[in-house]
Amino acid sequence: MAPAGVDKEVFNRRLLRLYNAWKEGKDDWGKIDAMVVPVGVDEEVVYSKSTAIQTWLFGYELPDTIMVFCESVVYFLSSKKKIEFLKAIETKDENGLPPIKLLIRDKGDKDKANFDKLMEAITGSKGGKKIGTFTKDKFPGEFMDSWRSVFSGAKFETLDMGPTLASVMAVKEESEIHTMKRAFQVTMDVLNKYLKDQIMDIVDGDRKARHQKLAEGVESAASDKKYVSGVDTTQVEMCYPPIIQSGGNYNLKFSAITDKNYLHFGTIICCLGARYKSYCSNVVRTFFVNPAPKQEEYYNFLCEVEEELHKYLIPGAKLNEVYDKVVAFVKKGKPELVDKLTKSFGFGMGIEFREASLLIGPKCTATVQKGMTFNIHIGFSDIKNDASSDDGGKKYALFLGDTVLINESGPATPLAPTKKKLKSIGIYLKDEDEEEEDEKENEPEPTDVVGRNRRTAILESKLRQEHTSEEKRKQQQKELAASLNDAARERLAKQKGGKEVEKVRKSNVSYKSTSQMPKEKEIEELKIYVDMKYETIILPVFGMPVPFHISTIKNISQSVEGDYTYLRVNFFHPGATITKAEGSFANPEATFLKEVTYRSINTKEPGEISAPSANLNTAFRLIKEVQKKFKTREAEEREKEDLVKQDSLVLSMNKGNPKLKDLYIRPGLSQKRISGTLEAHSNGFRYTAIRGDKVDILYNNIRHAVFQPCEGEQIILLHFHLKNAILIGKKKNFDIQFYTEVGELHTDLGKHQHMHDRDDLAAEQAERELRHKLTSAFKSFCEKVESTTKGDVEFDTPFRDLGFPGAPFRSTVLLQPTSGCLVNLTEWPPFVISLEDVELVHFERVQFQLKNFDMVFVFKTYTKRTVMINAIPMNMLDHVKNWLTSCQIHYTEGIQSLNWVKILKTINDDPEGFFENGGWNFLEPDSDTEDHDDDDEEDEDETFEISEDEGSEEDSDSEEYSEVDEDEDDDDDSASEGGSSEESGKDWSDLEAEAAEADKNQNNFQDEYTRTKGSSGGSKRPVPSSSSASSSRHRDSPSKKHKSSSPSKSRHSHSSSSRDRDRDRRDRHSHSKSSHSDKKRPRESSRDSPKSNKKHRK
Repeated sequence: MAPAGVDKEVFNRRLLRLYNAWKEGKDDWGKIDAMVVPVGVDEEVVYSKSTAIQTWLFGYELPDTIMVFCESVVYFLSSKKKIEFLKAIETKDENGLPPIKLLIRDKGDKDKANFDKLMEAITGSKGGKKIGTFTKDKFPGEFMDSWRSVFSGAKFETLDMGPTLASVMAVKEESEIHTMKRAFQVTMDVLNKYLKDQIMDIVDGDRKARHQKLAEGVESAASDKKYVSGVDTTQVEMCYPPIIQSGGNYNLKFSAITDKNYLHFGTIICCLGARYKSYCSNVVRTFFVNPAPKQEEYYNFLCEVEEELHKYLIPGAKLNEVYDKVVAFVKKGKPELVDKLTKSFGFGMGIEFREASLLIGPKCTATVQKGMTFNIHIGFSDIKNDASSDDGGKKYALFLGDTVLINESGPATPLAPTKKKLKSIGIYLKDEDEEEEDEKENEPEPTDVVGRNRRTAILESKLRQEHTSEEKRKQQQKELAASLNDAARERLAKQKGGKEVEKVRKSNVSYKSTSQMPKEKEIEELKIYVDMKYETIILPVFGMPVPFHISTIKNISQSVEGDYTYLRVNFFHPGATITKAEGSFANPEATFLKEVTYRSINTKEPGEISAPSANLNTAFRLIKEVQKKFKTREAEEREKEDLVKQDSLVLSMNKGNPKLKDLYIRPGLSQKRISGTLEAHSNGFRYTAIRGDKVDILYNNIRHAVFQPCEGEQIILLHFHLKNAILIGKKKNFDIQFYTEVGELHTDLGKHQHMHDRDDLAAEQAERELRHKLTSAFKSFCEKVESTTKGDVEFDTPFRDLGFPGAPFRSTVLLQPTSGCLVNLTEWPPFVISLEDVELVHFERVQFQLKNFDMVFVFKTYTKRTVMINAIPMNMLDHVKNWLTSCQIHYTEGIQSLNWVKILKTINDDPEGFFENGGWNFLEPDSDTEDHDDDDEEDEDETFEISEDEGSEEDSDSEEYSEVDEDEDDDDDSASEGGSSEESGKDWSDLEAEAAEADKNQNNFQDEYTRTKGSSGGSKRPVPSSSSASSSRHRDSPSKKHKSSSPSKSRHSHSSSSRDRDRDRRDRHSHSKSSHSDKKRPRESSRDSPKSNKKHRK
């Protein structure tokens, strides 16, 4: 990545530390008159003091550069491009620092003039005789050779300043510690997620694997996002080639070379260290396969020794004294291991992997200081193992190491959480006989000890069967479900008593006293008057002018009917509408005016200037204007009422502030899109548009900062999700985005293109270069901001590989997880969900026959509405589940969509009762009630069987019954539903008897029914009289019911004949025909009864 410039603040701060040490004259600083640091190009040199001081000052290595530090001036000689990079630090005398002068190389005279300037400055600094250099650093190249010939010709006395400079650089700043912590985390990720699993696979499969092959895999894994997350993998490299040793051949030094021998299933020593942004880290672990009891004893003792070493590394302690104390501890605990101890117990670490001047050994008298970082490593070598049966295991070694930070008080601590106890690194193999014995015993408490069964090993992150990934996920989800309700109940208990107070509608007063009432002519004439100043309408009521504030008016309407104009005014009052504002009146029991209507004539009397209705027209127009103005102002006040007042932005006048130009902002500052510049200041960002608009975002208000590169996208962007909303324009916004386009968002389909068109190829090449340039600029900006804010602002990058499609709003987009949230930032509005706010996730419509499912996020704050993502493809279900499980988020699933508004209302009304009744367990698919219901349904399915003929016939009967019953009244429907459970077991003959009994109770209708039944099809039906019109609805219902009684008989005979196995099929078929023909007639007559009645009347 091309560097954007030097961080001037960091450079000045560190250069000042160097000159202060020089002025104090400690160590060798007081012996030198000047210091010269030439840096050339040597690919074989990885670590050197010359490149280390460049990285410390500039953040980058600058080859072919000469640095000269004099008492009153600092010179940098380099190429034109590098001098442009250093341009920001060129200053005159500033902040107690000497002036900094930049010289550009001149190849014409082979830098003779530049060398003369440098030699003149060196000889003029103090005595100009004793010069500090790094004697071990001798870079090749023509430029370096020319300088050495000039420098050696002056016959200066030189002094090696390597150890002296190391003491200045040893104490790390906060930004350096933060970078080293990320480097150490990368090391631990590679160890736990890759190397540990690889060793387990080899042991599990009883395979052969060479040490060298394993080491090569570790180097590849260090740059693989699958194993390393949260860092820019392009800036990760290994400090040294990883070391894998086993089988009795052990060399407990970091200069050891991994051999090509096969991995031995005994004692395995692994050493690896990752380097991130030029800062180093290291870890050493020893793995065992079936260790002997003595090995376990020695390893546990080694862990104790390392803990003691941590305790001794405190500020003020001398390193040789620390070494002596550790040796004394070993002598006291295991005197037989003293001779087998490593020669040193660690060394200082930072930009260089090994700082020899800070060696934890018997001769180093350096003092430990707060902020130092050490690579501590301690081990025992050449230990005999009499319990081993093979040659490779008869001799072994133990080695343990971490990267630690010296604290202000207390023992040193590792830069990241580590696991090194025996239960985390031991691999235990079991035979089948041992396994059977273990199964008979009670299961022990779950631990991290690795077990093996029938030559099969298991680790926390490695499973042995085909479907064990699913089983492991289910097991983790069970654990999450078990803790979910307890955590929620505990959280609600803390929040108890903090209920929000209901907001009461603001009571607006028109006039505080009668003196404020306007003295207008219209008021005296009892006309409607609109007071624009006080937003009040004065209406004449019973001969009195009465003021009403505009907030009391719901709406108005105007209409013209004949010669009159009507103006209707509706007021707000309780019970008018069922809304969230219901009950928000200060005194809902008072008497409220609902509406007022005024009428005025449209005709003009002689002598009148205008018709009387002109007053209503004017009032209607003015009321509308005042209403619009009032509602707009209220909306703005509502937007502002929840705003949290932000701190003021502290502007940094440093010219080297991180800055990005030509960015667009979303949401836009105006209807037209305008570009601007984003600049990082002391406590926040400021975006300045080209027309002068400013938007400030403070660091302490940023909840999530996301950098989304242009990989697979047409824009590259920085997105800020805020803790508290800020106003842009007149609207609150929690999401602010700055972006620029990297390609054409629109394609001209009318343009004829050819795949080998030179213009198209050039355009593609230009777009690739633009993408690379923009990515480099944005990355550099993010890194500078992280360094400036000392980690207060950290930019996440979405994991595109973990993304899945879904529709959070209207369109389907790619949703991508980051380390702390789930986002889609390309489309607007953006979609951002903070994972730390999520209580659980529920999948809806999860069925095999459906192509998509929905995903509902339930938040820990139950007053917050749920968020749903629709239309996620069904084939992404396992992918999403794995991601949620890795984020420690519990999920459930179901086949139906739930009413989450009612569910959350139930929880908020009685949270304690909700959790007493099981809490979120009702969403679990394997709950007890559901299992019981499923068993009942299965029993019913097994017991119920029906023949093919019966099924078809009864289906037809049920269809006809449904058609007849649809015409019945609601009362009859409810009655039939109420008695369905009782009548379902009765015979048709019993039902007919009940129907006949009911007919006898209704004498009037029974007479009508018998007359109708006794007459032929052409006979007249009696017409109900007007006096019985009120009961016509009651009469129609039973009549229809009785007309279906004759088919009921045929149905009864038909169904009984179908159940009778001795009857002939032909008879059953004839019955079926007759029943169907009978059934059709009453249904038709019931539908056409109104028409037939009209014909009879005629």
